[in-house]
Amino acid sequence: MNRDYSYLINTLKEWNFTLTDVQINQLDMFYEMLVEKNKVMNLTAITDFDEVQLKHFADSLSICKVLPSDVNTVCDLGTGAGFPGIPMAIVYPNLQFTLIDSLNKRIKFLEEVVDTLGLKNVTLIHSRAEEAGRNKLYREHFDLVVSRAVANIATLSEYCLPLVKINGYFISFKSGDIKDEIELSGSAITKLGGKMNNPSYFNLPDTDISRSFIIIDKVKNTPKAYPRKAGTPSKEPLK
Repeated sequence: MNRDYSYLINTLKEWNFTLTDVQINQLDMFYEMLVEKNKVMNLTAITDFDEVQLKHFADSLSICKVLPSDVNTVCDLGTGAGFPGIPMAIVYPNLQFTLIDSLNKRIKFLEEVVDTLGLKNVTLIHSRAEEAGRNKLYREHFDLVVSRAVANIATLSEYCLPLVKINGYFISFKSGDIKDEIELSGSAITKLGGKMNNPSYFNLPDTDISRSFIIIDKVKNTPKAYPRKAGTPSKEPLK
């Protein structure tokens, strides 16, 4: 391996997290597989190594700043090319991860990644978010659901909160100004059984890239009416 991971290593040290040589090698293998597969399949617009290290790896692993200590099972909903789920599974081998995506081609790619990297703590599911939220195998099953998907927080909450068990958490990765989005989503989160915490704001170190986490506690069961049928949560966000 001849790529320089010092930015990622130093960034995580700043966040009080230490990467092992094995984990760095696994991330590097993932990077190689991502770039190679991206030549024949649209997985990500970001392929330059420094950009991937910053905007995919460091961004995904920034969750170490807010990860609750009482979590054992994690679901990454809408995982796409495997972010944040694969980097998280690499650095948290003691946790069990379920990565869900609606596109089977992406799941097939991630199966290759999991096999090549020897990740024993990852399960991959091909499913739409709405279907997963109604599936008794996954509904209110996870300690933590995370998502880097691009959607407003009311829509994401309708997708994610049905999967979170009582006393669990939904954490949404966000960027930019989210104050208005938070204000508009409060009623929807309450309807879905959630309670909003204060957001966590930060910049990726040595950059002006602003990031934030919206952290929602699951305090009540999600009503059976949610999630609504496929497409509705994004077209008609709850108010």
